[in-house]
Amino acid sequence: MTATVSDRLLDWYDGHARDLPWRARPGAPPPDPYRVWLSEIMLQQTTVAAVKPYFETFVSRWPTVEELAAAPQEDIMAAWAGLGYYSRARNLVKCAGEVAQRGGFPMTEGELRELPGLGAYTAAAVAAIAFDRRAVVVDANVERVVARLFAIEDPLPVARKAIRAAAAEITPEKRAGDFAQAMMDLGSGICTTRDPKCLLCPLSADCRARATGDPARFPVKAPKKAKPVRQGRAYWIERENAVWLVRREGKGMLGGMRALPDDGWSARGDGLGEPPLDGDWEGAGMVRHTFTHFALELSVQVQRDATQPSGEGEWWPLDTLNEAGLPTLFTKAARLVTS
Repeated sequence: MTATVSDRLLDWYDGHARDLPWRARPGAPPPDPYRVWLSEIMLQQTTVAAVKPYFETFVSRWPTVEELAAAPQEDIMAAWAGLGYYSRARNLVKCAGEVAQRGGFPMTEGELRELPGLGAYTAAAVAAIAFDRRAVVVDANVERVVARLFAIEDPLPVARKAIRAAAAEITPEKRAGDFAQAMMDLGSGICTTRDPKCLLCPLSADCRARATGDPARFPVKAPKKAKPVRQGRAYWIERENAVWLVRREGKGMLGGMRALPDDGWSARGDGLGEPPLDGDWEGAGMVRHTFTHFALELSVQVQRDATQPSGEGEWWPLDTLNEAGLPTLFTKAARLVTS
C-alpha cells in the first residue's frame, strides 16, 4: 500500500492542488518558512476562508519574521482580533522574537518543537512544507483520511496513536511537504466529514472504510459532552462619544486584548464581580458566544454620560471603534449597543 498511496496521491495533487497564498505550486521550491509558519498558526482550529484575509493583512504589513518581531504587541493583537484563540497570537509574538534572535527558522522538526506555540503538528508541517524534510503531518483532515483509509475502529481520541502510526507508513521520503498538503486537500475537498466523494478520490481503491459501505462512519468519535453555560456581564461606559476600554490580563481568556470591563466571568464559573461604576445601569440585551470548553451568555449593561472609572483603561472614540481590535465577543456586545 505504501508506494501506491503516496504515488497516487501526489499525481492527483499535481493536477488538483488548491491555490493558497502561503503555498508553492506542486514540485516548485519550498515557500518562505515565515509564510508557512504564519499560515499554520492561523489555521489552527480556523477555516481557510477565514484565514486568507488575515494572512494577507499580516504579510502585507509585516513581510518578514524580523518585521513582525519588531512590531508592537498591541498592533499584532489588534490585527489578530476576530480570528479567535488569542493564545496563538501571544505565542506568535514570542515565537517571532525568538526566530529573529536566532537569525531564522530552524530546519528540523525537533528544533522547531522548541519554539513557542509549535506543537507536534505545526513543527512537522513547517519541517515538511518549508524545508522538505520527511515528517508525519497529521491535522484534522489528515486524521479523517487515514482513519478511513485504514478503517481504524478505535474512537477518538484513543485512535490518534494508531492514526499517526498509519500515517507514518504512507508518508514518502521525497516530496513530504507536497504529500502533507495533498492529504489536507483531499480531506478538505474529497474525503469530507459528511458525504465523502469516493468516486472522485484517487485513493478509493485502497480505502478500507469504503469497502465497509459506510466510510462517513470514520473516524469513530466518542459521544460529545455538553458544554457548560456560564453567565457574565459586560459594561458599556460611554462619555462624549467615547467608550471606556480596558486591557485584559496577558494570560488567560482573551489575554492581552482590549475589551469592555466585565464582572469576572471565566471558563470555571459565572461572573460575580461588582460593576466598575456606581449608578443606574440600563440593560442592552445579551450576546451568546461559544468558546472551546464552554458557552457564555453575556448581559450588556450601559451607562452613558459616565464619570471616569477607577483603574487602568482608555476612552476610545466611537467612530473608530472598529480599529480597537476588540475580540469577537466584545464586538458582538458593541454592536448590540450601537446598532
